[in-house]
Amino acid sequence: MKDILIIVGVGALAVAIIAGAFFWYTSTKPLYEPGMVRSGRNLRASLTPPQQPDDPNVWKVEEDIQLHHFSDGTGPAVLVVHGGPGMPPSSPWPGLSALSEQYTFHYYHQRGCGQSTRPIDRLTSKNPYEAMQALDRTLGLGAQIADIERIRRILNEETLILVGHSFGGFLASLYAAEFPEHVEAMVLIAPADVLVMPQKGADLFEAVRERLPEEMLEEYDAFLVEYFDFGSLFTKSEAELAALNEEFARYYAAVVDVAVEEQGEPGGWMVSAMYVSMGQRYDYRKALEGVHAPVLVVYGEDDLQPESASRVYANLFPSGQFAAIEGVGHFPFYEQPEAFSAIVAEFLQQATLE
Repeated sequence: MKDILIIVGVGALAVAIIAGAFFWYTSTKPLYEPGMVRSGRNLRASLTPPQQPDDPNVWKVEEDIQLHHFSDGTGPAVLVVHGGPGMPPSSPWPGLSALSEQYTFHYYHQRGCGQSTRPIDRLTSKNPYEAMQALDRTLGLGAQIADIERIRRILNEETLILVGHSFGGFLASLYAAEFPEHVEAMVLIAPADVLVMPQKGADLFEAVRERLPEEMLEEYDAFLVEYFDFGSLFTKSEAELAALNEEFARYYAAVVDVAVEEQGEPGGWMVSAMYVSMGQRYDYRKALEGVHAPVLVVYGEDDLQPESASRVYANLFPSGQFAAIEGVGHFPFYEQPEAFSAIVAEFLQQATLE
C-alpha cells in the first residue's frame, strides 16, 4: 500500500511539473501575431459591428460589448487611442483641443476599462491555458485592434487618422500593420517600448523605482511582489486587478512632474490580457515596415522612457518622422499643449495633402 501511495504521489508530482512547464512555455509565446485580426482568427465576433444604439456616447462593437466615447471639434475624423494600458481619458486633451476647429477628435474607452463594458469579473476555467485563451480572445491585443476597425466602420470612414499615446501608440501601430490601407496618417506620442520582448535595459517598473523617494521604496517593493504574483492571477476579480493598476498609477504619478487631468477608472483584466497576448518572447518590428502612411512620433525629452524607444518606431515606418519637445515628459499634450499642437498641426496639414 505504501508503494502504491509513493507511485501515486510521484505521478501527481510529475503531472504538476508537466502542467507547470506547459504553462510556462505557453506564457512565453505570444498569443497575438500580426495578421490575425485581418484574417478573423481568434476573435469572438465579426469585424462588422452590430446595429448601433441611440445613445450618442456609446459604440456597440459586439452584441455584449459597448465602448464609451466622446468627441471634440469639427472636421475630418481623428481617432484617439489612449494608453495605460487601461487608463482612459475623461476629457479632451488640451494639446488636441487647440486643433478642434480643424478636426473632430473621437476619444473612447477601450473595452475592459473606464465606462466601457468589462466582460470578465472572474475567470471560470480552472485550466490556466484555457483561462489565458479566454482572456486573450475577450480583452487581448486582437480584440482591441478589432475594435479600432469596427469603430472605423461605425464612423463610415474609408481611412482614419490615428493619434495613439503610450500603449495606445503601440495598439495604433499594430492596427496600421493589420489594415494599412485604412490609415491616412498617425501621430504616436511616446509609443510604448514593447515592440520586442524581452526588453533591453530597465523596464517601466524599474524606471519608476529609480525615481521614487527612499521612504516609498519598501511599500513599492511589496506592491511589485503582489502585482507580479502570476501564480494567483486567475483567482483575482476585476475589482482587485483594477485596484492594483490604480495603485501603480499612484506610484507613477509620484515620479512625474505633471498635472494630468482626471482619468477614467483603470482596467483590471484588460491590463492582464495585454501581458497574456504578448507573452514573454516576441518581435513585432517587422510588421510595421509595411505601413506607408505618414507617421509622426513625438517624444518628450524628460520622459521616463528612453528616446531610443520612440526612435525605433520612427525608423521602422517607411514614412516615419521624429519630433522631440524640450522640458516635457510622457504627457506633452498636457505639459506644453501649444508646442505639441503646433507640431501636430503642421504634420497633419502636410500628411493629409499628400
